[in-house]
Parts: sequence; C-alpha cells; structure tokens
Amino acid sequence: MYNITIILAGGTGSRVGGDTPKQFLLLDDGRSVLEHAIDAFEAAQAIDEIAVVMHSDHIDTLQKLCQKNKWQKVAKIIPGGAERWESSWHAILAYLDETSSPVTGNPSPVTLWFHDAARPFVSQRIIADVADALENHDAVTVAVPVTDTLYKVQRDNVQSAEMNVASVPSRTDFMRAQTPQAFHIDLIADAYMKAIAGEEIIATDDAGIVRKYEPRHPIFIVPGEEANRKITYKGDL
Repeated sequence: MYNITIILAGGTGSRVGGDTPKQFLLLDDGRSVLEHAIDAFEAAQAIDEIAVVMHSDHIDTLQKLCQKNKWQKVAKIIPGGAERWESSWHAILAYLDETSSPVTGNPSPVTLWFHDAARPFVSQRIIADVADALENHDAVTVAVPVTDTLYKVQRDNVQSAEMNVASVPSRTDFMRAQTPQAFHIDLIADAYMKAIAGEEIIATDDAGIVRKYEPRHPIFIVPGEEANRKITYKGDL
C-alpha cells in the first residue's frame, strides 16, 4: 500500500475573520494550523507522501514553510479550486496515473487521503486506524457520535430565515464527519469522473461523492476524536 495524504488548504477562512487564511493562523506554540496538520502526517509511519492543495495566492508562503520545516514527505503543491470538490479533483488529477508505488514500481495499491488543513490535531491513532482499515476496505472515513439533539427543520421556502421543528430524529442514526477520508485511487477517481459528467456537484466532503456516485462501495467508519476538531470560527483558536 502506498498512502498519499492530500492536505486541503485552499480555503480563505472567511468565517474566522481577518485577512489571513485560517490555515496560516498561529496556535499557542507559535506554529500555524497548517504546520500542525502537515506534521501529523509527516510523523505517521503509514504515510508515504504528502501533497498540499493551496490557493495560488499563498503558494509562496507554503513554499517558505516547507523550507523552514524541512518536511521530507511533501512532494507536491497543487493549486486549489474555487470549491472544495474542485481542490480534491485537482489533487486526483495530479496522481491519476499512479496506480502502483512510485518508489518501488511494484503493483502496490495507491490510496489518496483527504484531510482538512483546518484540523491540526488529528492523532496518530486515527491515522494508523485508517491505514489498517484500508487493508480491507476501498473507502474509509472518520466520524464521532452526535451528542446533541437534532432537529429536522421546515421552512416556507429555501431562502426563508424562519424555521419550525418538523421532526426530531434519533441521534443514534447520525455521526459527525471528520477527516482524513481515504480511498483507493481508482474508486475516488471514478466517483469524481461520474460526478463531473453529471449534474451540478453539491458535496461537502469526498465520502459524500463516493456515497452518491459509487454506492456499491461501502464506506467504513473509523472512530474519530473530539480533539480532531475543525477550526472554523475565531473562537475555535
């Protein structure tokens, strides 16, 4: 198995506020959110290669971070797209011809892992469990149980700000998605090709693309952790 992590860092982080994208904001130790995310996969024994998808305006900043940190596994910097799915697709295209290990040339399966740069606290346990799961599954995601009560809401129309409670579903049927999400390269490429050839793509993660366009392939769930939170708002820092 040749495992390639795609760090999705192309967002602008508008919900955090300010002019600096959230992946470049500093944590208490003086190192950025993005550095922590890359560090986790750099240190992981199961990961063979890392690529970072970055907005073209910030590629110079990323290159400086690579020089500063001397990461050995960061092999590619890929320009991002306007939407998250476009960034994932750009990464898939960058590796589409690699169906065996580029190091040995042996027909070892290649997997692509997609991880949000805004999740800097992913643990080595999660990474190891995803790698183990890929030995027996073509698609793997990470999730944690829902602890809050959920409401299904009803609106008069899509644009309406007024909502009513339509139903209260059982929270045991739901989990909150995290990353990394990992797939054998042929599966994720086929799913995206079908998505792009079809109607407008509406998806917030890569597992959603696989679930919709390759439903014959079950997506195995690895237990996540509350610490593997996503930095979305300024308070999350």
